Amino acid sequence: MADGERGGTRAPSPPAIELRGISKSFGPVQANKGISLTVAKGTIHGIIGENGAGKSTLMSILYGFYKADAGEIRIGGRKTDIHDSQAAIRAGIGMVFQHFKLVENFSVLENVVLGAEEGALLRPSLAKARKLLTELAREYELNVDPDAKIEDLGVGMQQRVEILKALYRQAEILILDEPTGVLTPAEADHLFRILCGLRDEGKTIILITHKLREIMDVTDTVSVMRRGQMTATVKTAHTSPPELAELMVGRKVLLRVEKAPAKLGPTVLKVDNLRVTDGKGVERLKGVSLEVRAGEILGVAGVAGNGQSELLEVLGGIRPGSGSVTLNGQPLALSGPRSDGRARRMAGITHVPEDRHRLGLILDFTAWENTAFGYHFVPEYCHGGMMDNQALREDTEGKMRRFDVRPTDCWLHAKSFSGGNQQKIVLAREIERDPDLLLVGQPTRGVDIGAIEFIHQRLVQLRDAGKAILLVSVELDEIFSLSDRIAVMFDGRIMGERLPHETSETELGMLMAGIDGKAA
Repeated sequence: MADGERGGTRAPSPPAIELRGISKSFGPVQANKGISLTVAKGTIHGIIGENGAGKSTLMSILYGFYKADAGEIRIGGRKTDIHDSQAAIRAGIGMVFQHFKLVENFSVLENVVLGAEEGALLRPSLAKARKLLTELAREYELNVDPDAKIEDLGVGMQQRVEILKALYRQAEILILDEPTGVLTPAEADHLFRILCGLRDEGKTIILITHKLREIMDVTDTVSVMRRGQMTATVKTAHTSPPELAELMVGRKVLLRVEKAPAKLGPTVLKVDNLRVTDGKGVERLKGVSLEVRAGEILGVAGVAGNGQSELLEVLGGIRPGSGSVTLNGQPLALSGPRSDGRARRMAGITHVPEDRHRLGLILDFTAWENTAFGYHFVPEYCHGGMMDNQALREDTEGKMRRFDVRPTDCWLHAKSFSGGNQQKIVLAREIERDPDLLLVGQPTRGVDIGAIEFIHQRLVQLRDAGKAILLVSVELDEIFSLSDRIAVMFDGRIMGERLPHETSETELGMLMAGIDGKAA
């Protein structure tokens, strides 16, 4: 009888991954505390937890970005020293990061072979990669033009390139960190079909996400982290979203938005025939018209790249446009010196941008400096032309307490906070200016379930205080939960408006694709 067999049965194969007693500290902050985790081969294993729970740190240790202070890693039953990402790749591990690691002016093919060239001549590597890309496209629906430049691809296609990079390096274990944060629902569904295909071929997938519906739909097993520790690992079929949410945050979490019917006031924002042309001469907004009233949340849905970003940027004073925009009946300049962000803020508009890293924060500045941006000139912060830094710090500490920013340390740099806490800093800065109109883009992108609940509650409180809110989100659940009316954008135009209780995801999906069933 062969070793490992008893009574005609084969001994179970070792787990794809075993982490034993992994600990990691950054100065006084202990990000991982004695974590043990087992991931079975050929499964999709979800890892969830609040922002700052230690999920990304743990996966960065597995991928060799960080070295654990204590503990060991076993891959396929063998103890493995992963001291850098090249060692992880040699161990058969690939990682797709939340923020893609691609060279934008390189082609798909060049990005796939970058760092994995075979020999001094590039041509053989490119030829091999082209052949393999064709095979992978056929097998896993990873169709991407190998000669396309990354800068010309949408985020969904860029993500496929990241997966192709890992598979080209023969990864048997694939880690994905918040993979749907920038994807439309259709792109996310396609990604999950790809992941299920990879699993069925024997690959092992680790999925880090804050979206409980994704966990329930696609994973076989889910592990929950809280405050640097592993609190539970359960079979997905044996749990539920409310149970997982409670395990994540240590208390019961409201998974739906509770709000009273809107008490509508006068029109705050009126947009008529708004047009925007980008630097390449492409028209991005093609005669957009809409209204938002006091005490109302107007949700704007649509596939990314159909004009929602440009709409927020024009209204927020970031880019010029043409047409007519009024706030409380007063016209707003759409070009020239009176059209900038400062003029918008003085008029009563605040703006939570879609990309908090690019437009909302300066990551190397402290929390108190970030809360001053755009408002350093207001009287409570500025006396005789000099900024009152002490007043700013005290004000920031109050905002951090009221918005539950953790830790409540205004001297910490913005980059030291988790994504959810960074978002709370931006929201606190803009909401507490008591605006007539709040522009908010992707308010919960990359944010955990506890912070989502808090952010939604604050937006509803602002609406109930009689403020007007223009909300842009790719999360249809969020659009349905928060909006009093929904406008759908396609190709720079408003395709139609619907009331949440009178429409469905299917109808909105058709509008997002440019099909108006009611008009047919």
